[in-house]
Amino acid sequence: MAAPDFQGLRVLLLESRRSREMTALVASSGGRPVAAPAMREVPLASNPEALAFAEALLHGDYDIVILLTGVGTRALLEVVSTTHPREAFVAALAKTKVVPRGPKPLAVLRELQVTPWLLVPEPNTWRELLAALDAAGERLEGRRVAVQEYGKSNDELLQGLVARGARVTRVPVYRWALPEDVGPLRAAVGAIVGGELDVALFTTSVQVVHLLEMAGSLGQADAVRDSLRRMVVASIGPTTTEELQHQGIAADLEASHPKMGLLVREAADRSPELLRVKRGT
Repeated sequence: MAAPDFQGLRVLLLESRRSREMTALVASSGGRPVAAPAMREVPLASNPEALAFAEALLHGDYDIVILLTGVGTRALLEVVSTTHPREAFVAALAKTKVVPRGPKPLAVLRELQVTPWLLVPEPNTWRELLAALDAAGERLEGRRVAVQEYGKSNDELLQGLVARGARVTRVPVYRWALPEDVGPLRAAVGAIVGGELDVALFTTSVQVVHLLEMAGSLGQADAVRDSLRRMVVASIGPTTTEELQHQGIAADLEASHPKMGLLVREAADRSPELLRVKRGT
């Protein structure tokens, strides 16, 4: 069986933290990568919500703590450590029912030797998280639930918890911002509109938001949406696919599992044919 091959297609990459790794993967799969990092993680310098959460957790005021991301969990530990002993916070966390949304926050819990109360099955979206809580058979009515957020609120998750009677506290730990150097992202908008790209790989929903934000600032948002319809749009998973749909963009393929390597491999395998069909050639 032939190895997946982009066959020389020009592939837009919006990944930031693992940009070099993803660029190498695309190049080794026969693509011509165009890297345009779309975001950076900015820890909240003043984080009263996180500090108030830590104080309440130390007093045993929460029944369930939901950790949505690994990076956010580590940032939360750093913020809390500025005012409370790390060991005391970890001990309080261990006495609470902790639910990591996916493998990355789970890995942090393992490092801390904190046993999770529930595990969320793939693809680790808010739907699977709520289903796991329902399957646990424990009523959320009146339960105090803290949700560590990851840049923007997950309204569907929060609404689902409230609908089940939970008393929800948001714990924002960091926010997403545009990269300090927006030149590559601005150039990507021009390249999309100019028909210079063939494939776009999205590895998080925030990339979608920031691409359209940059396009909007240039008066090109509608043009970007139109041009993406003539490209192959690949999503790493359901949450990103939903954001694409929300922005009026259809995903042509979604990775079978939310892994960067699989996304690149499956996009390389399918993009040439998908592009021929989309462009009628």
